[in-house]
Amino acid sequence: MQDQKQRFLFPDSDIRGELIRLESSLASITGNRDYPMVVQSLISEAVVAVALLASTLKFKGRLALQAQGKGPLSLLMAECSDDGKVRALARHAESLPADRTNLPALLGEGTMVITISPEQGRQYQGIVPLEGPDLATCLEGYFRQSEQLPTRLWLAAGNGRAAGLMLQRLPNQIAEADHNAITWEHLETLASTLGGEELLDLDTTTVLHRLFHDTPPQLPPAQPLAFGCTCSRERTQRALVSLGKEELQAILDEQGEATLTCDFCGHQEHFDAVDLAELIHKET
Repeated sequence: MQDQKQRFLFPDSDIRGELIRLESSLASITGNRDYPMVVQSLISEAVVAVALLASTLKFKGRLALQAQGKGPLSLLMAECSDDGKVRALARHAESLPADRTNLPALLGEGTMVITISPEQGRQYQGIVPLEGPDLATCLEGYFRQSEQLPTRLWLAAGNGRAAGLMLQRLPNQIAEADHNAITWEHLETLASTLGGEELLDLDTTTVLHRLFHDTPPQLPPAQPLAFGCTCSRERTQRALVSLGKEELQAILDEQGEATLTCDFCGHQEHFDAVDLAELIHKET
């Protein structure tokens, strides 16, 4: 299965959709981590979700979803760039509660935010209300309250794969409001008949035909998705510098070197005594 994002457009209406399928990207994200199954599932759904949401970007940049809490799941973060590069990570306690299907319960007292970071321009951040049992419901609430765009999301994950379907009703431009309302209700009803196993197991063409064969959507070229990390030696160096001169000196005196590992991809950057001394000198 090729990792890709397929947009689909319904003629004579202001309704669009996205269908995403992932496999190799998830292997890169979870392959080097000993995540419990519930965490693997949540990460997979989060990656699909940010890839769906990033389809709304009309500029070069990145969209990130980050949830932090005081519960067993302390951090869940996923990110997607405008060119389809995804990455994600999670931090969790050793033990998880018996009811592992309720996202707010896993996070405990926490927050979830969407951050949009354009390459040029100001960063935007929106709060996602934790008012549903799962990620899809929470994100639907975000669009309803913050973006005021009717949006439905279906997410599925399992057996090292993940998939997602999004329907979104845009402001009335092509068709009249009544027509868009009727079409939206019809398409939403059809999409709701799709089961999680079908979403995971069937190819893109089959899913769209099975759901919308009576109103065939237009299919622009699909966009490939792939794992991609933005870590670099320069970024790692900035992280060291942010510790401050005294902390850097302490590392040099006590350890004589420093090795930092990227939480997303596992890549390591090594700084020997000469490197650390140079960083300390720059801070003087």
